[in-house]
Amino acid sequence: MSGHSSGHVEPFTVHFDDLDPMGIVHNARYAVFLERALSQWWGERGVSFAGGRPSTPDAVHAVAEYSIAYRAPVRGTGEIGVHFWIESLGESSAVYRFRILSADGATVHAEGRRVNVKLDPGTLRPAPWTEAARAAARPLLQAMVPEELAQQR
Repeated sequence: MSGHSSGHVEPFTVHFDDLDPMGIVHNARYAVFLERALSQWWGERGVSFAGGRPSTPDAVHAVAEYSIAYRAPVRGTGEIGVHFWIESLGESSAVYRFRILSADGATVHAEGRRVNVKLDPGTLRPAPWTEAARAAARPLLQAMVPEELAQQR
């Protein structure tokens, strides 16, 4: 896919019930697309709610922030890509960036940011990610190029 090489692109199908009366994807569905793509990716790595219970303490988290910018409507049903990566992984937080792409990756339909906070399953207070979650997240971590590092100084 074009533009950003970090992370993962999850193929995704837009269904009729994702559309609004104008035949474009309803704005609220973009967050659902990201949620389903992340759930699929993490589920393949053993982090899920199979059987209605968290498979690991790392499955228990809350969304603390969410922002999305809509660039071009997704018209009708069919295939798209949900591209996501982790911009930063803190002690108990994960900052995801994402893009909703055309199937060929040429069009960015939307892009945004989501911040998750890992919670202790018993207290629901922020808690550190496990080493297993950190290891699993490595392929999603954004690789910064030298120009980006210089801008952060």
